Amino acid sequence: RRQKELEEARKAGLAPAEVDENGKEINPHIPQYMTTAPWYLNSDKPTLKHQRNWNDKGKDGTQWYDRGAKIFQATKFRKGACENCGAMTHKTKDCLERPRSKGAKWTNKNIAPDEKVEDIKLTGFESKRDRWNGYDSKEYARIVDRFEQLEELRKEIKKKEQVRVSLDEIRKKGEAVEAAGDAEPGADGAIDEDETKIKEEEEAGFGEVKKRVRTTAGGSTGSVRNLRIREDIAKYLLNLDVNSAYYDPKSRSMREDPQPDKPASEKLFHGDNFVRNGGEYSAWQSLTLHSITAHEKGLDVHMQANPSLAEMLYKQFKEKKDQLENKSKEDVVKKYGSAAEPLPEEVKVLTASERYIEYDRAGRVIKGVEVKAKSRYEEDVLINNHTCVWGSWWRDGTWGYACCHSSVKNSYCTGKKAAAQVDEAMLANMEAAAREREAAELKRRQESTLNNYEYTTDVWGTDGPVQELDPKKVDAAMRKLEERERAAMEGDRSKRKYNSLEAGAGEHVTPEEMEAYRIKKGRGDDPL
Repeated sequence: RRQKELEEARKAGLAPAEVDENGKEINPHIPQYMTTAPWYLNSDKPTLKHQRNWNDKGKDGTQWYDRGAKIFQATKFRKGACENCGAMTHKTKDCLERPRSKGAKWTNKNIAPDEKVEDIKLTGFESKRDRWNGYDSKEYARIVDRFEQLEELRKEIKKKEQVRVSLDEIRKKGEAVEAAGDAEPGADGAIDEDETKIKEEEEAGFGEVKKRVRTTAGGSTGSVRNLRIREDIAKYLLNLDVNSAYYDPKSRSMREDPQPDKPASEKLFHGDNFVRNGGEYSAWQSLTLHSITAHEKGLDVHMQANPSLAEMLYKQFKEKKDQLENKSKEDVVKKYGSAAEPLPEEVKVLTASERYIEYDRAGRVIKGVEVKAKSRYEEDVLINNHTCVWGSWWRDGTWGYACCHSSVKNSYCTGKKAAAQVDEAMLANMEAAAREREAAELKRRQESTLNNYEYTTDVWGTDGPVQELDPKKVDAAMRKLEERERAAMEGDRSKRKYNSLEAGAGEHVTPEEMEAYRIKKGRGDDPL
């Protein structure tokens, strides 16, 4: 009971905490099953030694290389030392000193001291991954000193600028007071009121748009200005069609072009893939396309399986292609010559002349005759009595000779007068043929048998003159029609409700029969 009361007093802070064998206080809130030592330790005093790592040999994270430490300074060159600086601790290819014009091996002067080489073995998990191991906090002191010096310079410059601005304001106020001496007395109140307002160059912070800067820890390191203006249109509002480019709200990306039909000069956004197509994307795309094409043609190459082979084959392909293109260019230049090459001196002498030619502002020849230099090919070769070459005249999509307006190549020149006569004769022949066709059509219509045709019967019952019908013939036709209908009902000729007016071969339907059929049939029996 006393032990329990003592533990409660220690937890409440009324009694001093228990001390272990090393003189350290034991937290009274630690559970008993953690503070109680195992029986095989034979521990009579309270301790927490059994909770510590017995195999812990000390932290090795404090061990690091001794920077810049030297161990020995030689006075002459030693065999096996660095040929550049003369140190024994490294080879010539690993020397960090500036290459000398003549190394220490040949000059035997300025032998560099040997560095202190240490073999540090980091065994702990934390020591292997401690990125601050070996960091000297004194190095940061130089950065702090430089920052303080820059801050002092900045304050001095700002103080000088404030003094200059205050002097300018005092001078302006003095000029304003002198100018307002003859003004109304109410002007002083306006000046005082303006002084209380916020100056334009002083930012009040009301129109400042800021956004949070996300960090890896999830916090915010500060705020920066949002450079987007209010006139900008969001990319998902450029095309409101649901079937247009897809907008991912989570990543705020729209890879496709939302306005593919709009001219490129009028678009402000071409899609996110437009930016990704820059850089080395075109070269990678050409390499992939070449590997796919080569694989389809039977070559054992794959871009993902063996990229080195694919790149080597593509490089060889480009070299061969460049060689073929250069060869074709050389062949063309060899055959036709190159206009970019300067003319030889003998050709320049031949082309030069002392003939005087005067031009106007439009480039037309005013005085003299312009002589154009001819090429190595045949030019102005006139054949078949032509005074112009083929292709000097064009009309209605056809080329010809300007001298005779002939569109037949290698034809004999007959002159413009003969060509005009041919056109006139052709036009006259066409007009005569048209008149003959019109006369033949008129004669055919006049001789037609349909001109004097007269309707013998009224087929529809509406056209033609009104005819007088014989009542007796109408009654006979009605009786005949009834007999025909009765015979049709008794037999199985047809099961339809009506029977049309029929006439045998060679028989003629009389007007009386038409009138009987019209009277007999009902409106519902009309098949139409």
